[in-house]
Amino acid sequence: HARAINDDMKIACARALAELAREDVPDEVAMAYGRALSFGRDYIIPAPFDPRLIYTIPPAVAKAGMDTGVARRPIVDMEGYRESLKERLDPTASILRGIHARAKAAQRRMIFAEGDDVRVLRAAVAYQRAGLGHALVVGRDDDVKAKLEAAGMSDAVSELEVVNAAKTEHLAMYKNFLYKRLQRKGYDRSDIHRLAARDRHVFSALMLAHGHGDGLVTGATRKSAHVLQLINHVFDASAADGAVGVTAVLHGGKIVLIADTLVHEWPDEEDLATIAERGADVAKSLGLEPRVAFVSFSTFGYPVSERAEKMHLAPEVLEKRGVSFEFEGEMTVDVALNAKAMAQYPFSRLTGPANVLVVPARHSASISVKLMQEMAGATVIGPILSGIDASIQICSTVSTSNDILNMAILAACKVG
Repeated sequence: HARAINDDMKIACARALAELAREDVPDEVAMAYGRALSFGRDYIIPAPFDPRLIYTIPPAVAKAGMDTGVARRPIVDMEGYRESLKERLDPTASILRGIHARAKAAQRRMIFAEGDDVRVLRAAVAYQRAGLGHALVVGRDDDVKAKLEAAGMSDAVSELEVVNAAKTEHLAMYKNFLYKRLQRKGYDRSDIHRLAARDRHVFSALMLAHGHGDGLVTGATRKSAHVLQLINHVFDASAADGAVGVTAVLHGGKIVLIADTLVHEWPDEEDLATIAERGADVAKSLGLEPRVAFVSFSTFGYPVSERAEKMHLAPEVLEKRGVSFEFEGEMTVDVALNAKAMAQYPFSRLTGPANVLVVPARHSASISVKLMQEMAGATVIGPILSGIDASIQICSTVSTSNDILNMAILAACKVG
């Protein structure tokens, strides 16, 4: 609360911006812009999505206002004021705003596979109205119309393009393609017709495979493992093909990617190395410099355990592959994420806390993510499907319409 905005307050703002620009750029900003940023000719003022702005600039301006006598209500506890500003931050919002901008620039045609679910319809409407691209909803025209009207969105009926498998001119082409893929796997022509014409997940994947859409969002109505199995009819998206699920966990200003949360049930050291590579790919596509840790209950060989052996061997596999990102292991989670704990191991190849955690098995990955989400209130994005030649994201059955929209945005940005 100030009577006026004077030159001293403006100068304080400019100086605070200049100082902030010279500091290390947080991961959220790198994720938002899809690349690493550092002070130089291409980055001389902080990015608009930098979450530090809210708790750096206002205190500087407020102090200048108090020093020059224009503040009506001087702030007694400046540090407390700064902390209260930090508490307003939602790290996910900052990330998603930047990814949103990338998706808007891409203008992808997004296939929403489950047009019989009102959450999916809301997400499709939001995707199109936000100017992110063109939404293609798979379903029956009358059913989509009825659900939109029941949800109070009758004005959106004319906005969405509904694709019905029973009406498409491409069905014969889709079936021929699918038959060639599955004919030696026990599927006859009638099986192929049922899959292509009656299963929305398979039909949507066929649309994507033939270039009749640029990305696909599915999984809101069926378990992810089942949906992935159906997608495998059209794309090579199995563990053997190198597909991996990577989940982003955001909490306390930190961003950590956990893998594999979707595909590999019990990976060996070769699989773990592949999971690390896919996790690093996702990190890079989000603008992070990947630092991968293979986590276990042991650290660098102690205590000795047969169960931890593969986590000890996986870094050796990566070393042989000659990857360009940082990796280390095996280690406990606290060593991977806590700089003080890591300092006890000066030989570690990681230059800072890990931001990609490769865990021993899918069940431990799932438990870790859900525990953080439920007990710590962490924000979870994903799992992000990586390692396949298509932009496909599989939602959770408990996803909200906003969650589905976020996955569509990730698909539009081809994250993964």
